Amino acid sequence: MARHLITSALPYINGIKHLGNMVGSMLPADVYSRYLRQRGHDVLYICATDEHGTPAELAAKEQGLPVEEFCAQAHDAQKAVYDGFQLAFDYFGRSSSAENREITQHFARKLHENGFIEERAIRQVYSPTDGRFLPDRYVEGTCPHCGYDKARGDQCENCTRVLDPTDLINPRSAISGSTDLEVRETKHLFLLQSKLENEVREWVARHDKDWPQLASSIAHKWLTEGLHDRAITRDLDWGVPVPADTWPELAAEGKVFYVWFDAPIEYIGATKEWADQDPENRDWKSWWYDADDTVRYTEFMAKDNVPFHTVMFPATELGVREPWKKVDYVKAFNWLTYYGGKFSTSQKRGVFTDQALDVLPADYWRYFLIANAPESDDSSFTWEHFTATVNKDLADTLGNFVNRVLSFSKKRFGEEVPAGGEPGEAETRLGEEIARLLGEYEEQMEAMQFRKAAAALRALWSAGNSYLEEKAPWLQIKTDKDAAALTLRTAMNLIHLYAVVSEPLIPATAKVMRAAFSLPDDAATWVTADEARSLASVPSGTPFTVPPVLFAKLTDEDLAAYKERFGGEEA
Repeated sequence: MARHLITSALPYINGIKHLGNMVGSMLPADVYSRYLRQRGHDVLYICATDEHGTPAELAAKEQGLPVEEFCAQAHDAQKAVYDGFQLAFDYFGRSSSAENREITQHFARKLHENGFIEERAIRQVYSPTDGRFLPDRYVEGTCPHCGYDKARGDQCENCTRVLDPTDLINPRSAISGSTDLEVRETKHLFLLQSKLENEVREWVARHDKDWPQLASSIAHKWLTEGLHDRAITRDLDWGVPVPADTWPELAAEGKVFYVWFDAPIEYIGATKEWADQDPENRDWKSWWYDADDTVRYTEFMAKDNVPFHTVMFPATELGVREPWKKVDYVKAFNWLTYYGGKFSTSQKRGVFTDQALDVLPADYWRYFLIANAPESDDSSFTWEHFTATVNKDLADTLGNFVNRVLSFSKKRFGEEVPAGGEPGEAETRLGEEIARLLGEYEEQMEAMQFRKAAAALRALWSAGNSYLEEKAPWLQIKTDKDAAALTLRTAMNLIHLYAVVSEPLIPATAKVMRAAFSLPDDAATWVTADEARSLASVPSGTPFTVPPVLFAKLTDEDLAAYKERFGGEEA
């Protein structure tokens, strides 16, 4: 089986993330990783908190903490939420790790040796009010391209154009709001992307037929506009320091690497963190160095991260002139909006992941978000849509099927799977339909078409309900007890199949369904087409229990309470 390296865009350290962040990177990466593991592949799913940059410094200052302590606490808080969502990372690291510092400095030295980094004197925005140089993202103003009045000095959030602070109209300090800004000279290191443009262009072109249109179009948009040399250092106290053995003057001035230089390298750094925990059994380089023929690398991210992963980081890797693994497939997502408007950490607009878990268990959210993933276009979260999806798909289609099959069988046949007669025409048709739908589900998961995969899974659940309605064991029991027993035994085998194949989307519920049957040798990781046709993995005589209600049906009162707490009006 193949070796699959999977990464999701690093969540920034400053605050708990909202549902849009979850569905735009980490959750689909987890679903895909779980699926591949179940199919027998060797999978390494890596993520980490992105900890450097001015926002971390400012947040630490607001809380009266040293930045290192703030980041350590924030990392643990984020990890607790992701554990609550049952994200099965193989490792969730930190970009402030010693491993990332070591590899980032190695990359910088190699780029310098190969002529792709040079030192330049530049004029940079300085705020006398704040008493400091302002990093790009802490200069705000109006975008000269689209007129958005909250554009940052590094990139316009609205039109995604890359900017310099001096491009902004009516610039102001994002720290104090002061418009009393000066431009002073300071020295920085520049990555000479212009010298690597043709190599990056050729590399992107080789992936045109493989990448989804969203990722490919964003990469080509950047390349069409041309790659410009970019400053990769900043005047900050917190970050990967410029190595003194290569740039002694800048190191003495306390320069650190720009967060967008070291953050993608943390994918490698976090893998080394993972390996350093068990060096005798883990080889981080086998995943990243000279691994093109042995590893398939898939990245998951929202569209605002695409340029950095399809153009800027590949340029860095190419310039190092070493065989570091570059991404094979970029799964990019559009925005999940909240009632048509953007989720906003700063404006506290929308549902944040810790709040979501406070409202309902993770599987409610995991299923809804994947079933409505913003793949082909933006999608909108509304409480009305969420409630309707939970009630129809989870409570009625899956939960009610499991409950009524097991409850009815226990009432009429006791606590063991009944025997009944031999499967007939209805069971044969059902088996063929289940095998067909399972194949559709597998096809969509392989293609990373998550909305379609959720729809195929829902169709599998619906097939069980259709079979139950057709056979009507509550009527069969009155005239033919063996026929009713056969129907219930078949339905119980469906429940076990659902438990196995639903695990990527709803792992906690899948575990409960599977545990309902006392199968001593239940080691199945997936279901083959033949097994789907036979529906015989749970034989008669198997003890079973009736689990608690899998999914509570949400009421009008619940809906009203959610909207009162979080708001629910069109933007």
